[in-house]
Parts: sequence; structure tokens; C-alpha cells
Amino acid sequence: MSKSITRDLTIGCEEAPDVKCGIIGEVGCSWPLYDFERKSIQATGETQESFGCPVMFHPGRHHTAPEEIFRIYTEAGGDVKKMVMGHLDRTIHDMTALVEFASLGSYCEFDLFGIETSHYQLETSIDMPSDAQRIQRIKHLVDNGFEDKILIAHDIHTLHRLEAYGGHGFCHILKNIVPKMLDRGFTQEIVDKILVSNPSSWLSFTK
Repeated sequence: MSKSITRDLTIGCEEAPDVKCGIIGEVGCSWPLYDFERKSIQATGETQESFGCPVMFHPGRHHTAPEEIFRIYTEAGGDVKKMVMGHLDRTIHDMTALVEFASLGSYCEFDLFGIETSHYQLETSIDMPSDAQRIQRIKHLVDNGFEDKILIAHDIHTLHRLEAYGGHGFCHILKNIVPKMLDRGFTQEIVDKILVSNPSSWLSFTK
């Protein structure tokens, strides 16, 4: 598996041989992990250590999933400073637990902005947070000193979320979320970190 990832990073992708991958990911994980997913996380850690590339994980839908992925990845040699844990807005709902995970050093991504329904069909035992609640959780991390470890996105993956089909579109964060963040006590400096500096730091190769 490491050989396949290395080829995509250094030579080109199988389906697009002229295109080299800029990150490893999104590394998909279930809860509980399947054996092949565990191997995928380990291969990601090993390859990341060799190339210093950025990595993104899709955690399983359980509040302990991010920490388990973190442990397997770092034990395999992966650099936590190049790691993004995605979908935290639907995964860790307790504020104390959120701070505890952020303290491990991973980038924390809230990437479901624009989804404003509490019903989460993929895990009905939890309520999907609103954009306002996402902002509250991010503010809590900022207040605890983790502004350098926050990323945000839309994760647009269906047509109905595009403007052409009546959705909020790719401008939603800039047009609607940033003004609300400023109204909720974020400084422009913090917003710029989240939108510009943090992605730039994460996406750079360190070797």
C-alpha cells in the first residue's frame, strides 16, 4: 500500500499519470476500523514520514475514532503537524473532549458548513450541528489557544448544495460564515489564520 501511495505522490496517479497527488487522503475510516483501514492508516504514516506531505483523515462516526486514528498514524511514524482530522463537527460534540483532541496537535477541520439540518441520516443517534454551533465550537478552540490548528470547509458532495440547484454554493463561508464569525468575537487576524495561514502551513511539504 505504501508503494501505491508513493507512486501517486512522486510519479503520477494511475488514472491521470500527469498528475501528482498533493496530499494523502482523504483516508477513509469506519467505526470500528476494518483491518484494511488500519493498514491504510499505517501506510499513510509511513509514507508521510518519508516525504513530509500533508495528510487528511475521514474518521468513523464515533467520538473516539479520531484519537484511535491519531494513535495508529503517529505510531507508524506520521507527523502530527501535517495531519488533518476532518468532519469533527459531526464526530466530537463534547467541548472538553474537543479541546483534549486538539491538544494532541492535529489540525481540526470543521468542514460541513452549509448543512443546516439536525437529522444526520448516516448516524441517527446524534444531531448534526448548525453553522452557528460550528462557529461556537471553533470559538471555544480559539479561546483555548488552538487558532493555529483550525481549518474550515463545505465538503460539498451533492448537486443540491450547489447554487445552480438552490444550495448555498462554494461562496457560503466567505459570504455568510466569515461575517458571523466576526460578529461572534473572532478578530480578522484569527479569521485570516483559519482561511489562509493554516491551510498554507498544512499543505506545504516539509521535506
